[in-house]
Amino acid sequence: MNPIPHKAGFVNIIGKPNVGKSTLMNVLIGERLSIISSKAQTTRHRIMGIVNEENYQVVFSDTPGMLKPKYELHKSMMGFVSMSLEDADVILFVTDLFETDSEIEDVLERINQSGVPVLLVINKIDLSKENQLEDVTAYWTSRLKVHTVIPISAQELFNIERIMQEILDILPEHPPFYDKEELTDKTERFFASEIIREKIFVNYKKEIPYSTEVSIEDFYDEPDILKIRAVIYVERKSQKGILIGDGGKAIKRIGIQAREALEAFFGKKVFLDTHVKVEEDWRKNKNKLKRFGYDQ
Repeated sequence: MNPIPHKAGFVNIIGKPNVGKSTLMNVLIGERLSIISSKAQTTRHRIMGIVNEENYQVVFSDTPGMLKPKYELHKSMMGFVSMSLEDADVILFVTDLFETDSEIEDVLERINQSGVPVLLVINKIDLSKENQLEDVTAYWTSRLKVHTVIPISAQELFNIERIMQEILDILPEHPPFYDKEELTDKTERFFASEIIREKIFVNYKKEIPYSTEVSIEDFYDEPDILKIRAVIYVERKSQKGILIGDGGKAIKRIGIQAREALEAFFGKKVFLDTHVKVEEDWRKNKNKLKRFGYDQ
């Protein structure tokens, strides 16, 4: 009796901002690794999540939304997208009922030339009107070489199982790339900074979320408590005032929400100490970006 072969490979999730890539990633891996907000461009890094079963290992990557770069930060974000096209065994191209190929034509051409199987995932179909899904499917299949089309609702968990089945049908036979106990390639410090940044995206408007970066200066994991010291960087002094708020009320609210989310994520009591500093024009400076981990 032949043993069941083991499959393994890299499945990279790409698409324009705000189509639901991070929500889908979290649903697929069963853990909340990618931060989510209603604002576009929330994801800045390539975040890996690993699904392990006895006979397969699927290495998912959530990537920043595809856009035309305006800052050095955007160039770095698009660097993560470019890298994800190079090492993929399967591409999950995520769109929704409302996006077009505007501004990403060159990326679509590279996908078509890559020869990598593309699963066209059309999200948010719970919002679909009559014939809208058919029109959207026709639109994207005329622009992408698609292996198959999968309409889903990541929010409603509709048709998620089909994505996994299609992936497993395509993945090659291969030993696992990572230890079967691993869930991600990112550090605990990284997720702490992302959780704090998520609360900033949820609570502030306009340029504030996009002008902030969170650096974890201290991370002490003690038996009964996790002690974290975080510095939130902004680009201008006026932004620092807005972030802190009248009498420090705004930053205190961020701290409370972040601490609760950190405790849920790490499963233990957290002491969170937050500070705000100005780092002028960090999004436009390559050296400053490298210091913050954007070294692509």
